[in-house]
Amino acid sequence: MTPASSASPGRSVVLGVDPHDTGRMTAAWAADEADRRGVSLRLVHAVPPLYRELRHFDGDRYHKALLARAERALDRAGAVAWGRHPGLALTTDVPEDFPAPALCRESRHAALVVLGSRRLGRAEEALSAYSVAVPVSAQAHCPVVVVRDPEHTTQEPPYVVLGVDGSPSSEPAVDFAFDLAAERRAALRVLWVWQRPPVGNLDEDATEQILRRLLFESTSGRRDLHPDVTVTHELVHGHPVEELAKASEHALSVVVGRRGSGGFTGMRLGSVPHGLLHRAHCPIITVPASPR
Repeated sequence: MTPASSASPGRSVVLGVDPHDTGRMTAAWAADEADRRGVSLRLVHAVPPLYRELRHFDGDRYHKALLARAERALDRAGAVAWGRHPGLALTTDVPEDFPAPALCRESRHAALVVLGSRRLGRAEEALSAYSVAVPVSAQAHCPVVVVRDPEHTTQEPPYVVLGVDGSPSSEPAVDFAFDLAAERRAALRVLWVWQRPPVGNLDEDATEQILRRLLFESTSGRRDLHPDVTVTHELVHGHPVEELAKASEHALSVVVGRRGSGGFTGMRLGSVPHGLLHRAHCPIITVPASPR
């Protein structure tokens, strides 16, 4: 594929191209979003480096086969993008690295990173060097979109789901969700999912009043910037992953903030966005907290 020379100076949308993803859904989503934003689409497929000890086992031939597979995957993704938007500026890159760290580097200068989902189990995601969705969603410097299932456009009006919890880490997600809803001319469903503590005395009526106030405060000031976005606020009882997954069944996308203090794996993805990567029925967008 020949890279385009007239790329927009704005931050590009980066698509992590997976050779195992032979469908059109992920590439189409990324191309549509780049076109709406008026920026270029950058297609990236990382090829793991050839370690010196493998050269004795015909590693060069294997490495060349991986490079050829990468080019074919980039050509397929580019054909989908240009088929939908013939004037879209495309660039490509085949870095010599594992996919997750390569895409995290790309995220430093991207508006969005878009990924497909191999629907790996939790153990596979934690142990495989080729796991992409969880580590990139956990460590990227920009919002990450995992196109697990198609967006749903049958509702009128279409809507975006936003999960909030009152934490500072959810504020960038609120801003992103409002911008996305305005861009797509969609409504915005703001959900605060409350899971009652299993033990202890609790005044549920008083607690609900407090949570409803915090729920409305979580979007304060944004409606002035986006007066055309219809916003609903919902306080829901249940498990956050379960309830947000239910809300995603007819949504364009579900947006959540990234939180968590890490651990020995270096992960910073909270349990809710991690769970949604397995359960949501539409694209999942994880938005990192603003730098302190």
